[in-house]
Amino acid sequence: MTEAPDPEVVELATKIFDLARRGRTEALAAYVDAGVPADLTNDRGDSLVMLAAYHGHADAVRALLARGADADRVNDRGQTPLAGAVFKGEQEVIEALLEGGADPSLGTPSAADTARMFGRTQLLELFGEQ
Repeated sequence: MTEAPDPEVVELATKIFDLARRGRTEALAAYVDAGVPADLTNDRGDSLVMLAAYHGHADAVRALLARGADADRVNDRGQTPLAGAVFKGEQEVIEALLEGGADPSLGTPSAADTARMFGRTQLLELFGEQ
Protein backbone atom coordinates (compact mmCIF):
# COMPACT_ATOMS: atom_id res chain seq x y z
CA MET A 1 0.00 0.00 0.00
CA THR A 2 1.36 3.40 -0.96
CA GLU A 3 1.09 6.50 1.14
CA ALA A 4 -1.22 9.28 0.06
CA PRO A 5 0.76 12.25 -1.26
CA ASP A 6 1.21 15.20 1.06
CA PRO A 7 -1.62 17.67 0.27
CA GLU A 8 0.81 20.60 0.40
CA VAL A 9 3.07 18.94 -2.17
CA VAL A 10 0.07 18.26 -4.43
CA GLU A 11 -1.05 21.88 -4.06
CA LEU A 12 2.43 23.16 -4.97
CA ALA A 13 2.70 20.82 -7.98
CA THR A 14 -0.73 21.94 -9.17
CA LYS A 15 0.39 25.57 -8.90
CA ILE A 16 3.58 24.88 -10.89
CA PHE A 17 1.71 23.04 -13.65
CA ASP A 18 -0.69 25.98 -13.84
CA LEU A 19 2.25 28.39 -14.19
CA ALA A 20 3.44 26.36 -17.20
CA ARG A 21 -0.06 26.34 -18.75
CA ARG A 22 -0.40 30.09 -18.27
CA GLY A 23 3.11 30.92 -19.46
CA ARG A 24 4.21 32.57 -16.23
CA THR A 25 7.87 32.29 -17.19
CA GLU A 26 9.51 34.21 -14.34
CA ALA A 27 7.62 32.42 -11.59
CA LEU A 28 8.09 29.03 -13.26
CA ALA A 29 11.83 29.62 -13.70
CA ALA A 30 12.12 30.71 -10.07
CA TYR A 31 10.57 27.45 -8.87
CA VAL A 32 12.91 25.40 -11.06
CA ASP A 33 15.88 27.48 -9.89
CA ALA A 34 14.78 26.76 -6.31
CA GLY A 35 14.85 23.00 -6.89
CA VAL A 36 11.65 21.91 -8.63
CA PRO A 37 12.68 19.37 -11.30
CA ALA A 38 12.68 20.92 -14.78
CA ASP A 39 11.15 17.65 -16.03
CA LEU A 40 8.36 17.49 -13.45
CA THR A 41 5.39 15.58 -14.90
CA ASN A 42 1.73 15.35 -13.92
CA ASP A 43 -0.40 12.23 -13.54
CA ARG A 44 -0.70 11.93 -17.36
CA GLY A 45 3.03 12.24 -17.94
CA ASP A 46 2.75 15.79 -19.26
CA SER A 47 5.94 17.68 -18.48
CA LEU A 48 6.16 21.38 -17.76
CA VAL A 49 7.58 21.80 -21.27
CA MET A 50 4.60 19.92 -22.74
CA LEU A 51 2.11 22.13 -20.93
CA ALA A 52 3.90 25.36 -21.84
CA ALA A 53 4.34 24.25 -25.47
CA TYR A 54 0.76 23.10 -25.94
CA HIS A 55 -0.54 26.40 -24.58
CA GLY A 56 1.73 28.48 -26.82
CA HIS A 57 4.26 29.88 -24.36
CA ALA A 58 7.60 29.94 -26.17
CA ASP A 59 9.38 31.97 -23.49
CA ALA A 60 8.41 29.45 -20.80
CA VAL A 61 9.58 26.61 -23.06
CA ARG A 62 12.93 28.34 -23.59
CA ALA A 63 13.35 28.99 -19.86
CA LEU A 64 12.64 25.35 -19.00
CA LEU A 65 14.97 24.03 -21.69
CA ALA A 66 17.70 26.39 -20.50
CA ARG A 67 17.30 24.80 -17.06
CA GLY A 68 17.77 21.27 -18.33
CA ALA A 69 14.26 20.16 -19.26
CA ASP A 70 14.02 17.45 -21.92
CA ALA A 71 12.60 18.84 -25.18
CA ASP A 72 11.55 15.32 -26.23
CA ARG A 73 9.94 14.04 -23.02
CA VAL A 74 7.05 11.82 -24.15
CA ASN A 75 3.82 11.78 -22.14
CA ASP A 76 1.78 8.69 -21.26
CA ARG A 77 -0.01 8.87 -24.63
CA GLY A 78 3.27 8.86 -26.59
CA GLN A 79 3.04 12.55 -27.48
CA THR A 80 5.95 15.01 -27.53
CA PRO A 81 5.89 18.75 -26.87
CA LEU A 82 6.90 19.36 -30.50
CA ALA A 83 3.98 17.32 -31.86
CA GLY A 84 1.65 19.25 -29.55
CA ALA A 85 3.00 22.57 -30.79
CA VAL A 86 2.61 21.44 -34.41
CA PHE A 87 -0.97 20.34 -33.70
CA LYS A 88 -1.76 23.74 -32.18
CA GLY A 89 0.11 25.66 -34.92
CA GLU A 90 2.43 27.39 -32.45
CA GLN A 91 5.29 28.48 -34.74
CA GLU A 92 7.37 30.28 -32.10
CA VAL A 93 7.10 27.29 -29.75
CA ILE A 94 8.08 24.94 -32.59
CA GLU A 95 11.19 27.04 -33.23
CA ALA A 96 12.06 27.16 -29.50
CA LEU A 97 11.76 23.38 -29.22
CA LEU A 98 13.87 22.78 -32.32
CA GLU A 99 16.51 25.18 -30.99
CA GLY A 100 16.40 23.13 -27.78
CA GLY A 101 17.14 19.92 -29.66
CA ALA A 102 13.65 18.46 -30.14
CA ASP A 103 13.49 15.56 -32.59
CA PRO A 104 10.56 15.81 -35.06
CA SER A 105 10.59 12.04 -35.64
CA LEU A 106 9.81 11.04 -32.03
CA GLY A 107 6.41 10.29 -30.55
CA THR A 108 3.11 8.87 -31.69
CA PRO A 109 2.21 10.61 -33.85
CA SER A 110 5.53 12.35 -34.38
CA ALA A 111 5.71 16.08 -35.08
CA ALA A 112 6.53 15.26 -38.71
CA ASP A 113 3.50 12.96 -38.97
CA THR A 114 1.33 15.62 -37.36
CA ALA A 115 2.57 18.21 -39.87
CA ARG A 116 1.70 15.80 -42.71
CA MET A 117 -1.79 15.18 -41.27
CA PHE A 118 -2.50 18.91 -41.26
CA GLY A 119 -0.79 19.72 -44.57
CA ARG A 120 1.84 21.92 -42.95
CA THR A 121 4.49 21.35 -45.60
CA GLN A 122 6.56 24.36 -44.47
CA LEU A 123 7.12 22.53 -41.18
CA LEU A 124 8.23 19.39 -42.98
CA GLU A 125 10.83 21.50 -44.76
CA LEU A 126 11.88 22.99 -41.41
CA PHE A 127 12.20 19.44 -40.03
CA GLY A 128 14.35 18.42 -43.02
CA GLU A 129 11.65 16.05 -44.33
CA GLN A 130 9.31 16.04 -47.28
